[in-house]
Amino acid sequence: MKLLNFLVLSILFAFFTLIALAQTTDSTQNVTNFSGSVGITNNGFSIIPSFSLNSPAFISNLAWRKKRLSFEPDIRLVPNASKGGVLLWLRYKLVDAKKFGLRVGVHPAFNLIRREDTELGVTKEITEMLRFGAFEIVPSYQISKKFGVSAMYLQGHAFQKWGPQFTNVLFLNTAFADLGLSKNVRLSLFPSVFFLHTDGFRGDYFTLTTVLAHKRLPFSLSSTINQTMKADLPGNKAFMWNIGVSYNFSKNLK
Repeated sequence: MKLLNFLVLSILFAFFTLIALAQTTDSTQNVTNFSGSVGITNNGFSIIPSFSLNSPAFISNLAWRKKRLSFEPDIRLVPNASKGGVLLWLRYKLVDAKKFGLRVGVHPAFNLIRREDTELGVTKEITEMLRFGAFEIVPSYQISKKFGVSAMYLQGHAFQKWGPQFTNVLFLNTAFADLGLSKNVRLSLFPSVFFLHTDGFRGDYFTLTTVLAHKRLPFSLSSTINQTMKADLPGNKAFMWNIGVSYNFSKNLK
């Protein structure tokens, strides 16, 4: 837990340093965008929706963007911080055209899991931190203002010799964004299928995230469902769902 506290404090220090640096220049050409969302959910999902914390969770997705480069921490923790994960994304847009985009990214990940430990004949449950490194490749195409498609290839490697060692997953995504239900209420739908391979096991899944938002409010309501189509992963669940509320923000810093 001391390592987790140090990690979170380091992230906050880095964030406020970036803000301070951004505010020291008056150049209108040197703008950093700070955006993100913080919220709670009844069931914290991983970035790969077939894995979950099976517990209520705090979810935070932040982003500092300057031109094509961004730093995007992704934090998902249960209330007592005994389970969850911290991903520190560094992303770069190789292509940033009006319709077509190509993004690459890398991150270290720190996952907290619960396991049993026996010492001097006494067995107790402890929290252990697993460390991973991963990269992504994400091409995307915006067909219209409210409809787009993308793919995401994600590959991860463990830094310890136990637990999951090698994971790769391919997502095929669609996005129906900002659909008007009324003058101010907007609905967004994000259906996806993905194909997961990890340590010789495989799973094929359908997932759908629905987001309901009000144009004049910074809050949004979201829900994700994940349906197994075919899988042989140990402990795989045929169906999972969650619902959550988030506070969203975006600000340009000069």
